[in-house]
Order: sequence, then structure tokens, then C-alpha cells
Amino acid sequence: MAHHGNAAPVKAPLITTSFMIAAVLVIVTGALILWRFAAGLGPATAMTDVQPWGVWKLFNVIVLTAIGSGGYAVALLVYVLNRGHYHSLVRHALLTSAVGYTVAIFALGIDVGAPWNFWKVVLWSWHWNADSVLLEVAICISAYVPVLWAEMSPAFLERWKDRDDRLGRFSRWALPVVDKALIWIIGLGIVLPTMHQSSLGSLYLLAGTKVHPYWQTAWLPLFFLLSCWIMGYAAVITSYIVTTSRFCRRTDARMLQSLGKVASWVIFFFLAARLADLAYRGQLAGFLTDDYHNWYVLGEFALLLIPAIWLQIARKAPLSTLFRSGMMIVLGAVTYRMGAVWLGYHPMDGSTYFPSVPELIITIGFIAMQVLVYLLVIKNFPILSRCHEEGQPQAS
Repeated sequence: MAHHGNAAPVKAPLITTSFMIAAVLVIVTGALILWRFAAGLGPATAMTDVQPWGVWKLFNVIVLTAIGSGGYAVALLVYVLNRGHYHSLVRHALLTSAVGYTVAIFALGIDVGAPWNFWKVVLWSWHWNADSVLLEVAICISAYVPVLWAEMSPAFLERWKDRDDRLGRFSRWALPVVDKALIWIIGLGIVLPTMHQSSLGSLYLLAGTKVHPYWQTAWLPLFFLLSCWIMGYAAVITSYIVTTSRFCRRTDARMLQSLGKVASWVIFFFLAARLADLAYRGQLAGFLTDDYHNWYVLGEFALLLIPAIWLQIARKAPLSTLFRSGMMIVLGAVTYRMGAVWLGYHPMDGSTYFPSVPELIITIGFIAMQVLVYLLVIKNFPILSRCHEEGQPQAS
């Protein structure tokens, strides 16, 4: 379970144009973060007492963690449903999840007023509010980050085990120990995201009538969980195509198309449940009115349904078409979540929120940070399958 014999580090220069661009963005982001702590949230963001949740929570946590749930979604297939032919995707999916969730925790750290008190969430159990959904989200996400890196640890230990120093001796000792414990780690890696991804939807149940009726439903926890699976599978497909194509790695189009079919079945169930919910609550008549929210919902359905149908009927799909389908699916699922937490969220005073320029730059910087760490890991540790042809892989 722990070992991927065909995996190898990408033998390409680390300092490349892509790496330098990402590094510059991260440096700029770091400077803006320092200014945010010096000036406070008020001058640095467009958030207010009425709109206290800005893009760092709405996009970096609620959306990017779902996009980064590929490790969780693929683990469900491989280790729970016993679909072993997706095993070669596991490390790539886990790495994207580990990087995405780590950056999301960092984003929360600059979004809250006093991040240095974050340790109290875990250790001050006698002050816990057992009725708080947000507490459950905070604990699960905090616990899930080290679990993800523990799931990734065999890749690091395999890379270090041939060394002749203390690190090498430790790696040779730790690898079989981790291998035996991995089944329990994987179990935690499936339970924790199931809990917090559904609970992110529960948070918006508390918003009541502030959330537009198209999204405000008792099924929000289920819909958030399904959208997490949808985004996770689609993100694994698109990111794997980009990475393996760029670095001349073997790309199994049949396996990716098969994974796309899995995603399409989840999409069909999600859209059917969403449509049934709208009909049951009498919301379908709203589509006959001149309500701009209609376009959000119709766009969401179109972006998800069109590629899902194509993935079901296509016999042999080229990678470029698989990539476009995956991107459409990600965009459709993002549209659903952003509809529930931003586009369809309206405070009672009628105010609106749009992120400030520093907020947007820092958000882009967080994405660059993920790219930076991802490139650093795949070029030093066995994550991707070996090069499928002679010669050096392309640099990126």
C-alpha cells in the first residue's frame, strides 16, 4: 500500500521560469501579509462587520480545499471501493491535497484577528462549544493536515532510505512502521474530510434567509460533500494531465477517462438531488422570473451536465478533451459553492462584498505558493510515474 515502485523524482532543474514567477508572487504576498498584520483587517481588506467572511475564507478554504480533495476522493475509490487500477494516481492526488490544505490553514491564519491563539482550538477542550459546527470544521481541518503529510511520508522515506547518515537510518527503520500504520492513517484521511466538507455546508444553514432559496436547503451538507468529490476527481484529472504531459511522464488516458466516468455518475446524482430539492421546495417557478440568480444556477447545471454526458458517451477521449471537460466540471462545482457562500449570500442590510486588491493579490499568491511547493516535491521525491521515453523531461 505504501510503495509505488514505478514512481521517481522528476529529473529537471528546480529553478525555472515557472518556479521564479511563483517565487516572486509568494514574496509579494509575504510583504502584503506583513502589511495586513501591521495595518489590520480593515485597511487591508473589504470585509466589514456585516461581511466578515472574505475571499480568504470563501475561496481559499471553502473552494480550494474542495479542489484539493483529490487525495480523499481517490482514496475512497482505491482503499474503500477497492478500485486498485487508480493506485498510480494516489500520490499525485495526496500531494495536491496536502499542499492545498496546508495553504488553506495558512490563509485562515491571516484572516482571523489573532491567529497566535489558534493553538487553543485544539488544546483548550474545556472551553469547547459542543454545539458549534465551526469548531468541528476547525478541529477536523487541523487534524487532517498532519494526516495528509503522514500519508505522503512513504514518498519521502523512500527517497532518503539509501542515504548513509542518520536520516537514512531513520528512514529505513520508519518505512516498515509507517507501512503497517498506513491503513489507520488512511482511515483517518477518509473520515476527517467527510466530516468537515459536509460541515462547511452546515455553516450556511445557520445563515437562514441571508442565503438565497436556490441554495438554502437542509441538504446543504450532502451537496457540499458531493461537490467536494466532483471537484476532487476533476482536479486530479486536469492537474495530472498538465504535470505528466509537461514532464514526459506516462499518462494513462483510459484510466483518466474511467475516473471521469466516476465523476460523471456523482454529477448525475448531485444534479438530480439538487433538482429534486428545488422542486420539493417550490423554487422551480422562480426560473420564470427575472432573477439574476437564475443565471448562476443555469450556468452551474450546464458546466456540470455537458462534460458529464460527454464523459459517459465518449469511447476514446484525447487528453486535450479530457482536460477541457475536467476544467468545466471544476468551474461548475466552484459556481455551486460560490453561489451558496457568496453570490447567493445577501446580508439583511443589502450590502455587497467584493475583495480588495490586496485580498486578490494575496489569494493569487496562495495559489503560487501551492505551485511552488508542488514543484519542489515532485522534483525531489518519487510522486509521479517514471519518464515514458528516453532523454530528459521538459523543465517547467
